[in-house]
Amino acid sequence: MTTRYDIAALKARLGSIRSEDNPALVKQKSRDFFWYSPVLKRQLDHVTADLVVSPTSEAQVLEVLGACHALGIPVTPRGTGTGNYGQAMPLSGGVLLDLSGFDQVLDIAPGRYVAEPGAIMARIDEQTRAHSRQELRLHPSTYQTASIGGFIAGGSGGVGSIKWGGLRDWGNIIRLRVATMEASPRILELQGEDLHKVAHAYGTNGIITQVEMPLGPAYEWVDAILGFPTLRAATEFANSLGEQDGLALKNLCVVAAPAPHDYFLRHRKFLPRDSHLVIVMVADFAVESLLAYARRFKGADLLLRSDKLSPEEAKGLPPAYELGWNHTTLRALRVDPAITYLQVLYPFPNQVDLVDRIHARFGDEVVCHLEFVRFDGKVTCFGLPLVRFTTEERLEEIMMIHEEMGAPIFNPHRYTLEEGGMKQTDEAQLSFKREADPQGLLNPGKMIAWEDPSYDYKAGGTFLFRSLSEAGVA
Repeated sequence: MTTRYDIAALKARLGSIRSEDNPALVKQKSRDFFWYSPVLKRQLDHVTADLVVSPTSEAQVLEVLGACHALGIPVTPRGTGTGNYGQAMPLSGGVLLDLSGFDQVLDIAPGRYVAEPGAIMARIDEQTRAHSRQELRLHPSTYQTASIGGFIAGGSGGVGSIKWGGLRDWGNIIRLRVATMEASPRILELQGEDLHKVAHAYGTNGIITQVEMPLGPAYEWVDAILGFPTLRAATEFANSLGEQDGLALKNLCVVAAPAPHDYFLRHRKFLPRDSHLVIVMVADFAVESLLAYARRFKGADLLLRSDKLSPEEAKGLPPAYELGWNHTTLRALRVDPAITYLQVLYPFPNQVDLVDRIHARFGDEVVCHLEFVRFDGKVTCFGLPLVRFTTEERLEEIMMIHEEMGAPIFNPHRYTLEEGGMKQTDEAQLSFKREADPQGLLNPGKMIAWEDPSYDYKAGGTFLFRSLSEAGVA
């Protein structure tokens, strides 16, 4: 493989820091779950780094960044590669900075923990539970394999968002240490408003080397699945359930029939094909209250309660969080490779009516999947609907219709920060990029406003993560 970079000189500078240049292994590390999108599959399938470098300490991260800066070699950070939009794919080649071995939990205290970026979220939880009966507030459905640094750099929320909101919300990140990419790389300590510079920035303006995050009380969680005769009934129940502040809930989602029966293969024996599901993670002490509340809703049918299953019945069943978020998409893709998905916001206060209208409009072409969350303090829902893909043109048309009907799209078929609709670039973001990465060597190609000076970053649109100016960052 030919390359425009002096990889041999870089390897000589790195000394004992582990690196890998086997083309097959490098390509494997250069990929994430971009193939959920047929658009990104076409655009990014060829992408690969030239070298994988695997630091295991902050000092080694600084050494790698300094060496790459001196040689003009771009660096794209990667955790464990569980993202969905090509966030960790090295569009310009160069170094893939694999942080998965930089993975220790450094401290656990009441209400918080400190960890290195490669720490796996499920392993963090194991330690915090054993230490003081505390657990992570938020995690993705890829909890068993996702790293905390990757979650902050590329995620937005997930399991726990019905209680705690998302990573965009004040208090869900306490502190970050971030390495710059300069001739002499520095460590920046970020707190408060400054956290918005790095959260969900794909590592375009600094490499996370340490995180401090809040913890919540650890409960024993029970999976409860309820069936409803109509999507409207399931949505109304889930929305109302999410507003019951006294119930300790960890996740709350809706999946329309017949998708659960067709795609949740290990649960299939519990799931009638015509049932629209509400899937709940609820604390063990709150199950009876949840079921009592459900009895107020006509047609609610308890299909599964995990704490009442026999060992034989429970054997092989994935946890409820692996039926939600993008695990729903993954399970559908395993059965039907033509499935893709969208990311939709149904704004408060008309979310139930909007869900009803949109899914009546599309029928079987767009199968409803909702995740209920707290968004700006209100209970509403995000959609991750399953789309039966035909053409890219039709996919764009489906997204346009959602927008016209009042449901903003966070486009999972784009790999840039701005086009995905998650993070709005502004002058404060660009100023920080100029400070932390003056040569533009960190994850190039992911921030349009940096690559294209004529790009109008002030253009309208809905962005999940507010602009830094709106967040009060100078």
